[in-house]
Amino acid sequence: MLKFCTLFNSAYLSRGLAMYNSLEQHCDDFHLYIVAFDEDCYDALLALQLSHASVIALKDFENEALLAVKMGRTPTEYCWTCSSSAIKYCIETYQLDHCTYVDADLLFFNNPKVLYDEMGDKSVLITKHRFTPCFDQSATSGVYCVQYLTFKNTLEGMTALNWWVDACLEWCFCRMEDNKFGDQKYLDDWTARFKGVHELKHLGGGVAPWNVQQYAFKRVAGKIRGTEFFSNNNFDLVFYHYHAFAYTWNNSYRLTNEIYPLNRNQIRHIYKPYVLALLKAEKTIGALGEHVRAYKRTEEGIWINRVIGRWAVFFLKGFYKQYYSKRFFQYGIFN
Repeated sequence: MLKFCTLFNSAYLSRGLAMYNSLEQHCDDFHLYIVAFDEDCYDALLALQLSHASVIALKDFENEALLAVKMGRTPTEYCWTCSSSAIKYCIETYQLDHCTYVDADLLFFNNPKVLYDEMGDKSVLITKHRFTPCFDQSATSGVYCVQYLTFKNTLEGMTALNWWVDACLEWCFCRMEDNKFGDQKYLDDWTARFKGVHELKHLGGGVAPWNVQQYAFKRVAGKIRGTEFFSNNNFDLVFYHYHAFAYTWNNSYRLTNEIYPLNRNQIRHIYKPYVLALLKAEKTIGALGEHVRAYKRTEEGIWINRVIGRWAVFFLKGFYKQYYSKRFFQYGIFN
């Protein structure tokens, strides 16, 4: 059985449920441990009665060390601080042989067992950003991404994990300082610092807005297949990281940060499935009652409304730059 953990609050409820549903669709045998970062999220997840998940209340997860640093960090920084501690908590509390941390804004397209199997006898799995060169932020954001990483309950695995937990408790902020950034740049030297660390090779693990430009996608026998332009290597897409995806004004979405270009191929094969997965999750959450919030809407993109030309393009086409209407995915050219 594959064991995963994640953490999110009610603002990410639909995204977290979509991620869980995708695991349930593609993974034969798994369990997901969810640290609910607010009471509304905890109550909703319990009400959903997810058969392959355990829901952990924030008050049960937090320890003295975390509470001691909580007030000095922003909500985002505290979330980053808790990622490593969540893995440790799950391994120790539930006596797991391994645990894989996954960001709540992932969607699985294939069984992630292939990623675990690639580790072999190694104890830690880390994933590179694999930045497209023009977007390379390794110096500031880190070589590796805290989006999907596995620790086995071995001496090597727990040595690395305990070091990371302590490092994040000591310093985890949204700024560059002494070659540190958040919880992420700590990973830069792990292949040299620790024994038993494996850098993921499978191209289907870790596709994200900062590297998706390197690939073309198509549907083959019900699966999304990618082709790397540089090598012409083919791979099955295992998961995609929907970094900076946001619910915005007027039933619309910002697909990602505006610096990352997306083409029709990527929107058709990667972003449309995500929007449909979110709509399914929202419907499930909506059945719990009107009082349950599935997501938090931002004011991103409202500037489109302020210029009639932009608004006209958005209204007629269903999109403008990185902003797409819900109806575009439901009734647009990809249907």
